[in-house]
Amino acid sequence: MSDKRYFPIFERDKEVVPFENTQDAWFWFIQAQKARSEGARIAAGQALYPRPCEPIDIFKVIDRLYRQRRLDMNHFNVLRHYGVRGFAPDPRRVKEARAHKLWKEAMERIEPILVRKNIVEPPRNIFAHDDWAQASLYEMVAAE
Repeated sequence: MSDKRYFPIFERDKEVVPFENTQDAWFWFIQAQKARSEGARIAAGQALYPRPCEPIDIFKVIDRLYRQRRLDMNHFNVLRHYGVRGFAPDPRRVKEARAHKLWKEAMERIEPILVRKNIVEPPRNIFAHDDWAQASLYEMVAAE
């Protein structure tokens, strides 16, 4: 009798897809936590798009930031509330201005850690060249 039947088989050929930004990672984490609280079983390697982490990895990052006092309960309340809603607070709305400030602070503190762990893609700098005119020249030449 083979023991293979007791172990799930994961597709290792699929390439992992890092999140485009920290907000996407956060919304994914909230959805995973919501599914888990509703009874879903989270299993590694079973997602449609293989991700470079598990939900617990993001939890560990925010827990560490909380223990270092870089995030506080105000940040968590905003992150949870808008995470469940599925979109970030709108800075143009007066009632969401403070929430936007806390959201932005939290994202700025979480992002470098997630980038370093290859969970989130590094931010793209559209002006990678020091001289903007030189960058424009390269774009014009490339367009021809």
